[in-house]
Amino acid sequence: MFRTDIALALGKRSPLGKFGGGLRDVPLTELSAQAARATAAAAGLRLDQFDHFVYATTIPTDRDSLFAHRAVCVATGFPTETSALGVVRACGSGLQAIVSASHQVMDGSSDVAMAGGAEIFSRVPYVVTTARWGHKRGAQTLEDMLDWAYRCPTTALYMGETAERLAKKYGYDRAAMDDWAVMSQERACAAQASGFLAEQIAPVEVKSGAKSVIVSADESIRHGTTREKLASLAPAFAAEGFVTAGNASPVSDGAGFIVVGERRKLREAGAKPAARLVGWATVGVEPEFMGHGPVPAIEKLLKRHGLAVADVDYWEINEAFAAVNLHVEKQLGVPRARTNLYGGAISIGHPPGVTGVRMTHTAVQHLLERGGGRAVAAMCLGSGQGMALLVEALDPDAD
Repeated sequence: MFRTDIALALGKRSPLGKFGGGLRDVPLTELSAQAARATAAAAGLRLDQFDHFVYATTIPTDRDSLFAHRAVCVATGFPTETSALGVVRACGSGLQAIVSASHQVMDGSSDVAMAGGAEIFSRVPYVVTTARWGHKRGAQTLEDMLDWAYRCPTTALYMGETAERLAKKYGYDRAAMDDWAVMSQERACAAQASGFLAEQIAPVEVKSGAKSVIVSADESIRHGTTREKLASLAPAFAAEGFVTAGNASPVSDGAGFIVVGERRKLREAGAKPAARLVGWATVGVEPEFMGHGPVPAIEKLLKRHGLAVADVDYWEINEAFAAVNLHVEKQLGVPRARTNLYGGAISIGHPPGVTGVRMTHTAVQHLLERGGGRAVAAMCLGSGQGMALLVEALDPDAD
């Protein structure tokens, strides 16, 4: 059995929290389960209608995190027999969850799957790597696992340092990066005000003792951002560098999911397919120029499907760093007027297990609101890869 008619039904995500913000005390499993249950409800499906759960996260944060895919599956309330798969592809982990779920559907292993992921970077632990077999006298060093996540394993460069190298090599200056960042914030503010982002979000209940609070909005969106404010920020990675906290994505928390299945099976289950998953592509690039990744990934994807940039109606290019978006724009001619119209990682946040799901959801949501078309979601991946995914809108009410 091999299926090609793979479709997506829109789900839900949590608000994306700031580092140390409103989600910092929510265990990974609990946050994920809330978003997964909201996704099933949004799709109009019962949990017992899913036969596969594909889950992405990049850093263990709690005791059950090494088995988070199964822990979240059980905590959500899926039937015991529902299979669970954990995936990791650095910053593209959320996209990979969608792709891996599609693989299951294509070969007949699954009819209806849920795909997505989560990160609670605010809960990432410190570790002592010298203690297991004993150590000699003296103080021992606590190592920050978050530092591990943001350093390239082959070059030992921070991801921001690779963005500096990309900017230097291709001539992207600080003013252009700050301009992109201001645009991202302005677009996110507008999308928040219009209710576009709220359509994606399932508010999260955060318990604090006997009380609880509801977190309902993305926390990193900065209203009133100006070029002057961004220009006042010091470079984050090099004394004479261009990358700052204002034109790079923040450390973030969040969870989000989407439904993947054969189109006929989704309809039979009661869901409304919103988009067809046309294809995807992954590539490797030089780790020290990690931000180049989306360019060859997009080229490979478009060539595979006989398309040109002009044939794509909407683009979601992950704003890991503004330099990456400037690079895609310059190298491929991707139009700014059709890219990241609702903000991006700079303004909304970038938890790697979630970002690809958020981007795909945003792209499909945009296509449905404009009446159809094609969209590409693409991103660079830490340690030197690129990934791109192509979707085509469907009429959710069509037979």
